[in-house]
Amino acid sequence: MPDAARAVPSYFPEVMAWFEGLPQCRTLGLKHVASEAGKVTLELPFQDALIGNPETRVVHGGAVTTLIDTASGTSLFTLLPGPEAIATLDLRIDYLRPAKPDAPIYCTAECYRLTEHIAFTRATAFQNDIAKPVAYAVATFARGTSHGKEA
Repeated sequence: MPDAARAVPSYFPEVMAWFEGLPQCRTLGLKHVASEAGKVTLELPFQDALIGNPETRVVHGGAVTTLIDTASGTSLFTLLPGPEAIATLDLRIDYLRPAKPDAPIYCTAECYRLTEHIAFTRATAFQNDIAKPVAYAVATFARGTSHGKEA
């Protein structure tokens, strides 16, 4: 069976609820939209509090960065056999165009390579059409060790 056809692990909803409960994610209102093995889509609802430029009403880049980082990080957990600590090592974002005001921003992130110590992701932030991205990103994450094992 191809990886994309596999279901996410049974613990994934619990991990996603934990991520959604993080202070920054809760403040931004990040919401899980969809997931499959290796891939997650999150939503950043538009809020006036997230406007970076009052004249254009464009969402602040920091909010978009948090959306991308969180979607990328959660994509790992769709492939892992169990929860483990992770940390963002590197996150590179190409902002391609400003997001339209008064509309949510989505991010679909994919973990395309998972090694024993490092995970590699790519992500697309978009609004109505993933073919018209707001931003592209690539990231690497350090994987933690299981309890009882030394690093």
